[in-house]
Amino acid sequence: MKFNQWTVALATAGVVSLTSAVAGESSPVNSLTSGVTLSGHVDTSAIWNFGTGTTVANRFANTASDRQDGFNLNVVKLKLEKGLDEGTWSAGYNFEMMYGPDAIVMPGRIANGDLAIKQAYVALRAPVGNGIDFKVGQFDPTIGYEVTDSYVNPNFSRSFGFNNLEPFGHQGVLATYQFTEWVGATAGVANGFGDVSGVTTGRGFGINAKDGGESIKSYIGGLVFKAPENFGFLAGSSLYLGIVDRGFGGGVNDQINYYVGASLSTPVEGLTVGASWDYVDNLNGVAGMYGYAWALYGSYQLTEQLKLSYRAELAGSSGGIHLPGGSNDEQVFGNTVTLDYALWKNVISRLEYRVDSAVSGSVMRPFDGQKNDHSLTANIVYLF
Repeated sequence: MKFNQWTVALATAGVVSLTSAVAGESSPVNSLTSGVTLSGHVDTSAIWNFGTGTTVANRFANTASDRQDGFNLNVVKLKLEKGLDEGTWSAGYNFEMMYGPDAIVMPGRIANGDLAIKQAYVALRAPVGNGIDFKVGQFDPTIGYEVTDSYVNPNFSRSFGFNNLEPFGHQGVLATYQFTEWVGATAGVANGFGDVSGVTTGRGFGINAKDGGESIKSYIGGLVFKAPENFGFLAGSSLYLGIVDRGFGGGVNDQINYYVGASLSTPVEGLTVGASWDYVDNLNGVAGMYGYAWALYGSYQLTEQLKLSYRAELAGSSGGIHLPGGSNDEQVFGNTVTLDYALWKNVISRLEYRVDSAVSGSVMRPFDGQKNDHSLTANIVYLF
């Protein structure tokens, strides 16, 4: 299978995974007409929360409190896409629709219901130099080790950085350019942030606030570095540096996201490792408020069908964004272990154990009077 250089670079940096690249470029899809493809998935789970109550850390919707101790249909996603041709003035589009409980937290939510537009953009290519690719419309964020589609990530549950610090998407224009085989860049401008009914404040979509008659904008930038083939076993390792000025007031109180994601090739066959760092200044437009998250990732292919993935993370903030109860100067430590067993064709089947532990803060027993929260999840996803 052939991927464009930018896809491979982002994949090795942890911005997207090659699983998502496969799903986006050659997953089990049905060709419609003129290069248009239809794909999607159905995501389900069953979660058992140990102990008393169902209060959990502030997580993404698929493992929130209302999903504990029961069976869940998380989301059904449909995707229509027409890709770009290499080396021409080509055009295409991407349209992704989500239906189900996960959709209610997405920025493209429609009419306060269980339906959301995840992405909808026009794709353009200008054959200038190595080729400049543009996305115009609503598109996924450029920072983050994990993505919205759970099956693409090494773990079913999302990290603290993904849910509490990073944007879920933008509306605007994004350009990407691959300078050489080992360095590429992305830059864009998008709408600023505001409050919209059914849309979480500051999550990448909303009404532009007005300041002197000019709408406030968010500014996006990123660099990716990839180790070339002559680096031995490190070939393919990469580093991604990203920044998003998520405009709130167009001034000193703008929220600024800083992100570093790295993927390291190893000499051990079947073993991949990665790391990410998120830091947010002026969180939610409040001067001086901050949030951060560190995460380490490791995946090992035990057999042809069985894969083991592990994530360790440490997150904190000055405003209680990671833990329930609004703890000041909070810190929380998370451990997640996921077993992925490929038994059925086109099916992702996983078993996951997660434990979150309050480390510091004004609320030390945030999980229904307990310091630690334990959960066990079974996840089944069908790809089509």
